[in-house]
Amino acid sequence: MKYALVTGGSRGLGRAVCLKLAEMGIPVIINYQSNEAAAEEVRQAICANGGEATTMRFDVSNEAEVSAALSQWEQEHPEDYIAYLVNNAGIRRDNVMFMMPDSDWHSVMDITLDGFFYVTRHLLPKMMMRKHGGRIVNMTSLSGLKGMAGQTNYSAAKAGLIGATKALAQEVAARSVTVNAVAPGFIETDMTKDLPQDELKNLVPMRRFGKPEEVAALVGFLCSDAASYITGEVISINGGLY
Repeated sequence: MKYALVTGGSRGLGRAVCLKLAEMGIPVIINYQSNEAAAEEVRQAICANGGEATTMRFDVSNEAEVSAALSQWEQEHPEDYIAYLVNNAGIRRDNVMFMMPDSDWHSVMDITLDGFFYVTRHLLPKMMMRKHGGRIVNMTSLSGLKGMAGQTNYSAAKAGLIGATKALAQEVAARSVTVNAVAPGFIETDMTKDLPQDELKNLVPMRRFGKPEEVAALVGFLCSDAASYITGEVISINGGLY
């Protein structure tokens, strides 16, 4: 059986993606770092709708935790593999660069880039060995495309993830593994609740923030058989804000 793993799947975009993939009939593994209650709520919501889901705790930026958690799952599921990976885990630590502490730079980089590297590297061999390959979707951002003042760390991390997406897509395409990135603009999540929404909506041609479900629909498409010839792409979903 083919499973999906969504890192940072307990809230916001990750939660919406988990619900969407489960709706598509894919058993979902909901990764979380600390908020067990939120992850369990997502699991229960999926099961209540007839889907299948489990939770899995590990810090994506900690290679030992990633390896231990995924290796244990693989031992318990010898006939199965994780065919769908959504690298969604990420944090914001906004500040102008000349006032940015080292810790805020490194924590954003570690979770976004190291997290992508540790989780993807572990799962790739199984994807590449299987006849049906796999799907990898990396959650990037408008910030990684155009840069945002006050987000030098976040913009750099998301831009790095875009570069990694394009390079990895070329490495694994011949093995039926696709690698794409989704670049949301302003979406209504916990990560944007502290932003001046009324002011920022005026910058968006559609005059509103996006919904997590709209991003999840795009991720679901990229994980589907219909997207089997799409790889190495960065698809924006931003209401026309460039």
